[in-house]
Amino acid sequence: MAQPFQTPIRTDRLHLIPATIEMLKSEQGDRQALSILLRAYVPGAWPPPLLDEETLSSFILMIEEERDPHFTCWYWIRDDRSKGRRTLIGSGGIVSSPVSGDSIVLGYSVLEEYRCLGYATEAVKGLIPGIFSLIGIEQIIATTYPDMIASIRVLEKNGFMNAGEVARGEGIEEGTLLYLLKKPDILI
Repeated sequence: MAQPFQTPIRTDRLHLIPATIEMLKSEQGDRQALSILLRAYVPGAWPPPLLDEETLSSFILMIEEERDPHFTCWYWIRDDRSKGRRTLIGSGGIVSSPVSGDSIVLGYSVLEEYRCLGYATEAVKGLIPGIFSLIGIEQIIATTYPDMIASIRVLEKNGFMNAGEVARGEGIEEGTLLYLLKKPDILI
């Protein structure tokens, strides 16, 4: 079973590269190998918040064991062509929804120095068409904490609607805000 997105996605300023097992394992202890695989500088501040060792290990297992046919994660490379500089600034990924077969859950994280510069908004915008091209997917779900204003703005700028606070037993982390983006009738 292959990951749904095998080819990189380009946006105005970013190159979103699908993670491979080799990249994810390199991230666990060989920053230089990761840099070579991505053809990008890996800052000393890497990884961003929420991309801890446990999460990384889960990603590796999900790919190795083919647990989720929709699981894909991307490394976000800031591609400054004018300076010939590529820098790893964030990552994002998707998994099948634990509560709805027609939904995908989206998550992302950006290094602090690259926040509030529009990169996450741009990356999410670049991912949306591909997510909605998956057969049977009718909505994208994202959650964030109420105090993560920048993350909320990323979702709102990409058309996600606030669906309220997540309650106990809904299969998503309690206390987070739930945001939904319905598949448009016509994909652009």
